[in-house]
Amino acid sequence: MAEKQKKASPARPKARSRPKARAAAKPKAVRIPKAKAAARAPVAKAPRASVPSPSGAVEVVNPKNERVGELSLSPAVFGVKVNEHLIYEAVKHYRAGARRGTHMTKNRALVSGSGRKPWRQKGTGRARVGEIRTPLWRHGGTVFGPVPRDYSFDMPRKARASALRSALSQRVQEGALRVVESFPVEAPKTRLLKGILDQLGIAGKTVLVDHQPTSELVLSGRNIPGLKVVDDSHLTVYDVLDCVTLLLSQAAVGRLEERLTP
Repeated sequence: MAEKQKKASPARPKARSRPKARAAAKPKAVRIPKAKAAARAPVAKAPRASVPSPSGAVEVVNPKNERVGELSLSPAVFGVKVNEHLIYEAVKHYRAGARRGTHMTKNRALVSGSGRKPWRQKGTGRARVGEIRTPLWRHGGTVFGPVPRDYSFDMPRKARASALRSALSQRVQEGALRVVESFPVEAPKTRLLKGILDQLGIAGKTVLVDHQPTSELVLSGRNIPGLKVVDDSHLTVYDVLDCVTLLLSQAAVGRLEERLTP
C-alpha cells in the first residue's frame, strides 16, 4: 500500500544551456598591389596662379601679361565670411528689378463681343446666360488673369554692400579674380581689346571692371561675346557671380575698397 501511495514524481526537464557566442572573426587583411595602391592615392593638385597668398596679396600684371608687382587686398572687402543667404537675396533683388511685368489678359469687360443677352431666361430649354463674353464660354474673358505689375522691391543699402563684399570674397577664394594695371584702348576697335584679352589668357564669360571706363573701352567690348564692361560704381552681385573671370583694373580695386569698407 505504501508503494502505491508513493507516486513517482515526474522528471523535470533539464535546462537547456545557451550556446556560447562565437567570437567575431577578424577581417582578413587584403593585400593591394602597389600599382593599385598608387592609383588610389589622392593626387595633390597644383594651386592656381591667381589664388592670393595667405597675406591677401594678388599679383598685378600689365596688358602684356607681365608681372609688375603685387597688390594687398583689404580683408574687410575681399576677405570676409561668405553669407550665402545675403547673396541669394541680392541676386533675387537684381533679377526682380529686371523683370518687365507687362503680362496681361483680357477679362470679360475688355474682351470683344456684345453685351446683349443671347436668348430669354426661361422657356428655351437651354442654359441661362447673360452675354457671350462670359468666362464660361469659348473666347470669353479670363478670370483672375495676370495684370501688369512691378516686381522690384527695396533692399537696404548696407545689406547690398555686405552682399557685394561676400560675393567678392567668394570669387577671391575661388581664384577667379585677376588684377590688371590698366586697359589702354585708345580707339574703339574690337581688335585692340581682344588682343589684350588673348595675351592675358582670358577665356569664357568675363566681367571687366574699370574706374570710369572710357567710351573707347566700352565700345571695343560690345562686340566681344561673353564680355561685359562695367564701371566699379555699377558693379552688382549678379555681375560678380555670373562670370568665369572677374577682371579688375588696379584703380577699380582701390575705388571698391574705398566704397565698400564698413
